[in-house]
Amino acid sequence: MVGWVAASLPALMWLGLLLVPWRPWSTREHVEADPHAGPADLSQITVLIPARNEADVIGLTLSGLQAQGTGLQVIVVDDQSTDDTATIAASFPNVRVISGQPLPQGWAGKLWALEQGKAHVHTPITLLLDADIQLQPGLLSALLVHKQRENRQFVSLMADLRRTSFWDRLLLPAFVYYFKLLYPFSISNSSSRLVAAAAGGCILADTEALQRAGAFASLRNALIDDCTLARQVKNAGYRTWLGLSRGVVSLRPYGSLRSIHDMVARSAFTQLGYSTSLLLAVTIVFAIVYGLPFVLLASPATWRLGLIALVAMMLSYLPMLRYYHMRLAWALLLPLSAVLYLGMTWSSAIRYWRGVRSRWKDRTYST
Repeated sequence: MVGWVAASLPALMWLGLLLVPWRPWSTREHVEADPHAGPADLSQITVLIPARNEADVIGLTLSGLQAQGTGLQVIVVDDQSTDDTATIAASFPNVRVISGQPLPQGWAGKLWALEQGKAHVHTPITLLLDADIQLQPGLLSALLVHKQRENRQFVSLMADLRRTSFWDRLLLPAFVYYFKLLYPFSISNSSSRLVAAAAGGCILADTEALQRAGAFASLRNALIDDCTLARQVKNAGYRTWLGLSRGVVSLRPYGSLRSIHDMVARSAFTQLGYSTSLLLAVTIVFAIVYGLPFVLLASPATWRLGLIALVAMMLSYLPMLRYYHMRLAWALLLPLSAVLYLGMTWSSAIRYWRGVRSRWKDRTYST
């Protein structure tokens, strides 16, 4: 009897995921660009862009902003770049470039750049935009309309990550899929404070909400700064919203397994609160939900349970593949992506145990 219950666990867990009311696998929370919208008056918005050695992409980012509407104010905080980031940014009209000061101890680089830039924001709404994010025409006005319609003070969109290689296609949609499982959008978007999440690449927020939430000094050393900021905004009594968008395009190329590993490993163990117990628990859960179904397939007595688990697993991934216009056959490789992400999480933990909390943009944050 105990063995049968254990064999049923993967199927029950995957079927339960499909049936829970908050539907973490769904892509229903999204905002898309309206390319046919007329010119929008965006004079109430200031864009704040932290940029460190982004000469290869900052031009495309600023070009995307120029196409959004009229009156938009843009501030680029050049975070000690050693390339032509500042020169390229300054060549665009209505863009103000601020030279960032050296990074103080105890601050994360992006947050220090935003802290310096916020003093120059004098509009009621602030757009926090990563330097490698390009907005498609009509996206910002669509997001503003959505913010007003939903009566939210803080809205963010998960960027569409570039997929140019096998590793990109295998791992990047799965990255968004796992993020939604960890931070169910529908719960985060509710008034409940159980879950608070955001996508730091594109955040549109009331300036007052950011100020009252203590941005950015109160989260100065946060490595998962977007979710930390969303938590503080919620705790300050404001409402947040997070969704997907194909109109928020990441310009950063990954292409290789190593580059994706570096992106994930810099914060994966942080996500677990640097807890070895949680890491072991996650490892056990992954072994049950992704590995055990294949073991069950090998036995005549349990192959049906293994098949049910695998089918439910792949069904949960299909909406994400459809949303990003990918072949549904990629769902067959979801277990492989799970193994790789688990390995990256262990790699992140090993880095931490060796004294490196995170490494990004030529900066190392020690434990």
